[in-house]
Amino acid sequence: MAERYSSFRSGSTTWLLQRLTAAFLVVVLAFHFFNLHFVTHAYNIEFAGSQARMSEVGYYLTMVLFLVTATFHGVNGVYNALVNQGIEGKAKRAAQIVLGLAGLLLVVQGIRVANTLAGF
Repeated sequence: MAERYSSFRSGSTTWLLQRLTAAFLVVVLAFHFFNLHFVTHAYNIEFAGSQARMSEVGYYLTMVLFLVTATFHGVNGVYNALVNQGIEGKAKRAAQIVLGLAGLLLVVQGIRVANTLAGF
């Protein structure tokens, strides 16, 4: 039987953060789907409604936290998948830099959009 290998060291900070962000994302995704697919149906969603939702501080903070945690979770997951596939040396460092910059740019642009929708 094949041995299980994971680049996550059980009990490490990234291991813990990956699991905490997953739990948070499950809850926020459930909120998102309930709010925007059952309470307000997709065909009723308009730009003005998005602006109204984002102007509420609690909703705005939840969505920004959603953005940051989803970005971390995704980037960290892709990086660890690459490590699990055997990436090493300069390629591993390049992956860290590219994924880190991509994650940072995604968060910055997402916050810019959230701020615009919220009227900041």
